[in-house]
Amino acid sequence: MTNPSILVVDDDPEIRTLVKKLLERNHMQVRLARDVFEAQASFDQKAPDLIVLDIMMPGGDGTTFCRRLRQDSNVPILMLSAMGDDIDRIIGLETGADDYLAKPFNPRELVARIRSILRRSSGETAHTDTPQIQILQFEDFQFQPAARKLLRQEQEIDLTSGEFTILQILIEHAPRVLSRDQLLELSRGIHSTAFDRSIDSHISRLRGKIEQNPRHPELIKTIRNLGYVFTASIEKVQS
Repeated sequence: MTNPSILVVDDDPEIRTLVKKLLERNHMQVRLARDVFEAQASFDQKAPDLIVLDIMMPGGDGTTFCRRLRQDSNVPILMLSAMGDDIDRIIGLETGADDYLAKPFNPRELVARIRSILRRSSGETAHTDTPQIQILQFEDFQFQPAARKLLRQEQEIDLTSGEFTILQILIEHAPRVLSRDQLLELSRGIHSTAFDRSIDSHISRLRGKIEQNPRHPELIKTIRNLGYVFTASIEKVQS
């Protein structure tokens, strides 16, 4: 994506200035907002390609804003937080964020995370072991990787870029069981700890959108101590 538009939402003026300079040096267009009210106004004027969103801000928190955006938008969201603990991260991801970065952050990592999310959202997904197929059918779903769409009985299901990427990786590697580490490496292109709850959060939200009973999933199953596997029968409709 050439010169992507990034909306940076943070109440700290020093961080806003730092991130703006950093992203502009990396050929990104940057808009700034000091709170969720300015962010909403900027978003309504023109939706950005990605939002860098602080969680804790006076006058309105980032998680509430993220949840509100997710009601009618799949704009990629990278959350920032000074707290940096697992609970904070899980809450952010469960509200629909695509990724999470704790403050203080390495500037190069911030740029790398943004580029990775933008690649996923634009269809340039991480490398997989199998070639991409245009249309696949499973149950009453139609999966279109090239168009980044999932349809159920011709009705499109709203998925975040992270949810779509996880689903695509599971489908393309079915019936292979993938660990959290493998899912992280394939979806982000970076390494993480062996127990990363962000994968669990993405899959939990994904199950809520595609499973008849998310508490007893039939499409994406958990294999204890191993990882996740896509178990539905897949039919190739078009190549």
